[in-house]
Amino acid sequence: MATILVTGANGQLGNEMRNLACADNANRYIFTDVQELDITDYDAVGKFVSANPIDFVVNCAAYTAVDKAESDIELCRKINAVAVENLAKASASVGAKMIHISTDYVYGGTNYRPYVETDPVAPMSVYGVTKLEGEQRLLATNQQSVILRTSWLYSIYGNNFVKTMIRLGHERQSLTVIFDQIGTPTYAADLAVAIVAIINGEQFVPGIYNFSDEGVCSWYDFARTIHRIAGIDSCRIAPIETIDYPTPATRPHYSVMNKKKIKDTYHIEIPHWEDSLRRCIALLNQ
Repeated sequence: MATILVTGANGQLGNEMRNLACADNANRYIFTDVQELDITDYDAVGKFVSANPIDFVVNCAAYTAVDKAESDIELCRKINAVAVENLAKASASVGAKMIHISTDYVYGGTNYRPYVETDPVAPMSVYGVTKLEGEQRLLATNQQSVILRTSWLYSIYGNNFVKTMIRLGHERQSLTVIFDQIGTPTYAADLAVAIVAIINGEQFVPGIYNFSDEGVCSWYDFARTIHRIAGIDSCRIAPIETIDYPTPATRPHYSVMNKKKIKDTYHIEIPHWEDSLRRCIALLNQ
């Protein structure tokens, strides 16, 4: 039986990990968020890890307010880079493996084919830069680590694009959504399943892995599909270009990721994003 420390446990992915833990009799889970453990405080992290026999650290914590990060650089770096190094040092000191969640924002977003893990990184925002820094600090500190780069995360928990589109669809008669940013939505429940599969796998193979659901779409396509599945037909969605919706942070124009490495290494079956979206909306409707 492995003991697994999950940080950022009150977020989208952390809550999905809680759901899986209920059915996972093979492992013991310790769930923490900032109230139980401030991961930006190295002494607190060191004491916590020393006091609990931990085999895996799953870091679901992150500063994800992408636009706010452009002016909140210090806190963003503290959570996305410094805290990651704190967890890496503490886990390495007790021989624990670490699984860390990163982002498609570390890529430059200018590719014409799905990104592979060995493609050059070129983040264009404070969020992306700090997430890449977190990856680098982790790899330099705990060699027994897996980094999962994911994209467009949503779930039944917290605030996300799916819940926002459903709410606005009921409130408004029309919406505009960007059509020239291309990527893949990821249901947080699918990412949680992948994490548990890595923990329970026959062998732990450190490295960087891409993980999103299968398929490709634009935010506009995503929004239209959300409304179709949710049965919202009273709101018209019109496509706009990125240039028509300026934001403080620059987003990747193309961040589709190739998942061959994680599928081959950990034998993970990944669902199509639209199938997972149906599952999520069915839960939201309950």
